[in-house]
Amino acid sequence: MIAQQQAKATGSTEVNTEHLLLGLIEEDTLSKNGYLNSGLTLDGVRGVLETLTGGKKKPVPSTETIVFSRGVRRTFEAATNECKKYGVTYISPEHILLALLSSQESMAQKLLDGLGVDCESLKAEAKKRLKGDVEEGSSLKKVDKGSGHKILDEYCKDLCAEFKAGRIDPVIGRSHEVSRVTQILARRTKNNPILLGEPGVGKTAIAEGLAASIVLQSNPDGSPLPAFLRNKRVMQLDVGRIISGAKERGELEDRMTKLVKETKEAGDVILIIDEVHTLVGAGSVGKTGPGSGGLDMANMIKPALARGEFQIIGATTVDEHRKYIERDAALERRFQPVMVNEPTEEQAVLILKGLRDRYERFHKCVYTEEAVEAAVRLSSKLIADRFLPDKAIDLMDEAGSRARITSYTARQRNLQRESPKLRDYMQVMQTKDEAIKEELFEEAAILHKRQTDYRVELSGTAESGSSLPIVDTADIERIVEAWTGIPVETMGKEEKGKLGKLSSNLKQRLIGQNDAVDVLSSALMRARCGLKDPNKPVASLLFVGPTGVGKTELAKVLAEQYFGSRDAMVRLDMSEYMERHSVSKLIGAPPGFVGYGEGGKLTEAVRRRPCCLILMDEVEKAHPDVFNILLQIMEDGRLTDSQGRVVSFKNALLVLTSNIGSRLISATSRPLGQEESQLALSNRMVSSVNQDEGSSKWWEANTSSYSSQLLSEEAEVVVDPHEEYRRQQLSASVLEEVKRFFRPELINRLDEQVVFQKLGTREIRRIAGLLIEETVSRVRSKTGCKLKLSCKLVEQIIREGYSEEYGARPLRQALVRLVEDNLSDVFLEGNILPKSSIYMDLLEGTSGFVSVTHSVETITVADHASGFNGEILVVQDQTIKGSKGSPSLNNLMKALMHGS
Repeated sequence: MIAQQQAKATGSTEVNTEHLLLGLIEEDTLSKNGYLNSGLTLDGVRGVLETLTGGKKKPVPSTETIVFSRGVRRTFEAATNECKKYGVTYISPEHILLALLSSQESMAQKLLDGLGVDCESLKAEAKKRLKGDVEEGSSLKKVDKGSGHKILDEYCKDLCAEFKAGRIDPVIGRSHEVSRVTQILARRTKNNPILLGEPGVGKTAIAEGLAASIVLQSNPDGSPLPAFLRNKRVMQLDVGRIISGAKERGELEDRMTKLVKETKEAGDVILIIDEVHTLVGAGSVGKTGPGSGGLDMANMIKPALARGEFQIIGATTVDEHRKYIERDAALERRFQPVMVNEPTEEQAVLILKGLRDRYERFHKCVYTEEAVEAAVRLSSKLIADRFLPDKAIDLMDEAGSRARITSYTARQRNLQRESPKLRDYMQVMQTKDEAIKEELFEEAAILHKRQTDYRVELSGTAESGSSLPIVDTADIERIVEAWTGIPVETMGKEEKGKLGKLSSNLKQRLIGQNDAVDVLSSALMRARCGLKDPNKPVASLLFVGPTGVGKTELAKVLAEQYFGSRDAMVRLDMSEYMERHSVSKLIGAPPGFVGYGEGGKLTEAVRRRPCCLILMDEVEKAHPDVFNILLQIMEDGRLTDSQGRVVSFKNALLVLTSNIGSRLISATSRPLGQEESQLALSNRMVSSVNQDEGSSKWWEANTSSYSSQLLSEEAEVVVDPHEEYRRQQLSASVLEEVKRFFRPELINRLDEQVVFQKLGTREIRRIAGLLIEETVSRVRSKTGCKLKLSCKLVEQIIREGYSEEYGARPLRQALVRLVEDNLSDVFLEGNILPKSSIYMDLLEGTSGFVSVTHSVETITVADHASGFNGEILVVQDQTIKGSKGSPSLNNLMKALMHGS
């Protein structure tokens, strides 16, 4: 007998009433929601039994005889009397249960009271099974406990039992929606509500809230529950489970027919179908698709819904309802829509505070009030593609997970000396949950107040090293930054210093464009301090000017300095968007066109990295329809792609570059008062280099010799008093051209329009220094060698690289030809020792001969104009000719003799 086995397992030498109860629960294997759908489980009863009897006892050996106690014998006598009442000759488990429940002093009754089980409901369920057994004429055989609701128990989950067992989170708020659902359920016809809302707003929670209201016999707002709902059961249908395994034709139809029949016969079941649109086309026979008339699960339940034989609460999103349900008018009219809107931030905060205890118990941490509010505020502001309260709950959950993992080692180390207050806190939390299950709400309120007091005390001890971690606003901010890549942490001293020096750092990298740098720096500081318009991008800027003056380079440097990496820049070359249809490349192809569903180049890049710099290079070359896309980004900070998804640009910096007005700028040269002519400046530098004829000056990266020379010469420049006025007039003329080209609605949405000035020789010299430093750094990182250039060679690079028309781009070409090409030839020969010094100089009297010296012994001379490439040895500043046979060797030797 099962009861005897239970008695041996619990260390008892006789079978008592509690062992009978354990045997009944173990024998009832078909119920999916605990014994007789009451939520009773073996583990739960055993746990309470161990508590009442003083702990777990040693099992009795299997060879020992177990007898029945006097109380059990009296129970069997009472069960016999129950059989006589029902006119049957067989004692069923339900008769034994009724006999157990009739004795108020038995241990089984104390166990049920300790578990908070409603004994009256248990009796009603047992009597219902006995009544069904008698009506079927099965008095001479064992009662089939699952036969009454076999399909319901197998394919549905009882939410009322789940709530009693504590496996469903409490429902906070949503009293209006629950009230609407209750009103629709009370209707005479079409009493099937369908919950419509975006993913994550709490549609399923409302259905679970109805189950909680039935268990608690009160609505969420505290009002009494309507009488027609008090004895109802809320069952959730698993659509995937009822379809799975239906291999034969007609098997699914048989399951659905039995489901409808059992629901109708039960009379107290409200069926919940989450994602109700999945019924359309599920298990279809014949034509498929909404409104096709083919036999699917939706068409199977239509007749029963029309006759009002059972009630359904459906839940789906607005888009899926429009796509599937609305296309089948016959199915749509059988449901009454209930819109579930996204809660406000205030409502979401209340929801999170109501769920905080469960997450604290799971993660073994404490959430501060500020952390809960920050989760709602930051998720609402920065996570635009999801909805409250789901995204805020996920933030709080992951922050607790992070805190739990971080403090795991400390908790293990301090486990033996754990604070007594922490144990008391966890015990109070557990006792409060048990009181709620037993509906002892006054006691639960007292325990909640005590729990709050413990939380305040633990907040101080946890900060000083307790094993209970505290989740505060900083933890929430770190999770948001990990999700979105948007820096949201409170600025520390280091970051404030970084922002304060941003303008000066940018000016060191971008030469001659101080106005553009100042505008960018101001925009970024406003955004980081939270002073910008929250519904617009960080800034929308237009850079205009001739080619090669640094418009694109400024965007690259900014991405590196502020966003941390040049990968944070989304670059779009607008010359690729000259056709009208190319707009679809930005937001995605429309339905029916090639590429639909792949997403747009712009929208997908911003969705993956919301905090970025968007560079639209040479925007004037794009088709005018592209500008219509920009209007929405600049005004509202959002854009809808071809699939209807809204992409937020509120944390992006939009930079447009254009060459409009470049001819006007190039035609206007700077006056001589601002800087010397190119020839005069070059001659002055050459003369200053050759002042000490007995020695040669070398320029080395990361030293102040050449840089201080540049700065001192820049300080000597005399500015024309009228230059600032001329510069303003030139900028105004360029902006007039910009206004004539772009439409007024685009111009009005720009935060700033910055005119880049033409670069002069003074700026070119400083840019040359930056480029040479990059080359020296690459040589050092790749080979370990130290590279030094003579000032004569640097000036030759500047002479060849300066162009008023093309800006600084020819400078890099000159550097490649005079330095990098010669270095590559020497490295390929393999004569340079690791970590040696390399000296490059321009031979006297030449403009194309460059000497490369390493270890002060071997010189490799290269003339790319003539094709000569040979070796020369230096001994006490004497140059000896190298290999013969070169067509330009004689000219080269003349140059060397001239400079010896």
